[in-house]
Amino acid sequence: MRSSTMRLVTGIVLCSLVVGVSGEGWFSFFKEAIQGAGDLFKSYWDMREANYQRSDRYFYARGNYEAAQRGPGGVWAAKVISNARGYLEDLFNRYYFGSSNHRLEDSQSNRKAEDWGRSGKNPDHFRPSDLPEKY
Repeated sequence: MRSSTMRLVTGIVLCSLVVGVSGEGWFSFFKEAIQGAGDLFKSYWDMREANYQRSDRYFYARGNYEAAQRGPGGVWAAKVISNARGYLEDLFNRYYFGSSNHRLEDSQSNRKAEDWGRSGKNPDHFRPSDLPEKY
């Protein structure tokens, strides 16, 4: 059962990669993807450094927005990383906390913020008013 799931996941990732590369060259696509992944991780580390309540949606939207600005490779990286993070977070929450409507709402809210940023909309929509200007 595990190997069939891994094959499915690998197939989905490869297919999405091929679709994402269709109009661009491989080199530029991979460059954008790596830079987009860097944007996501920078935003994540800023979120951890800020350690500010109610700011996670802003940082998720910002990371996805910055990655998407890189081009199709950045959009692809943002989508793959965000989906993996969401899946692992859901799995972790179910395992440790059981089924919780509050956690489900948080997860859905975070996904909406990620989609908002990837679509090119301003991530400041989710920015808490008293978050330090550094971020």
